[in-house]
Amino acid sequence: MAQHKLFGLAENRTDVWATPQDLFDKINSVFNFDLDVCALPENAKCSRFFTPNDDGLKQEWTGTCWMNPPYGREIIDWISKADYTAQQGHTVVALVPVRTDARWFQDYCLGREIHFIRGRLKFGGSTSNAPFGCCVVVFRPSLIDIIW
Repeated sequence: MAQHKLFGLAENRTDVWATPQDLFDKINSVFNFDLDVCALPENAKCSRFFTPNDDGLKQEWTGTCWMNPPYGREIIDWISKADYTAQQGHTVVALVPVRTDARWFQDYCLGREIHFIRGRLKFGGSTSNAPFGCCVVVFRPSLIDIIW
């Protein structure tokens, strides 16, 4: 995967991380995804996907959706859309950094099904493991969220 540099990030830094194929295959065997809501053409995980040109945040997400959003400040917009999509009756499974102190994590992820990934992932196209831990958060329409 070509690393796409984003403005405001240091040299060789990005907030676009391609999902490791083996991890996706394991999760897909459980969920059978219909749509990758946030992909680049070279790393899309489903035959149906939205690229930055499509602006997945402006599209309707339907079926069972895979999401590996950009991990920068705009992550809250993607997580909020996943929450909204679940309220509309669809499922979104998100690969996100473990940031339990972040507002987006507390407001939208806590109280949901969360699977913490042991160790640090080696994202597609990377020569080393990520400098952060990750988890998979499942936004299901049938989940009654717990308010702590």
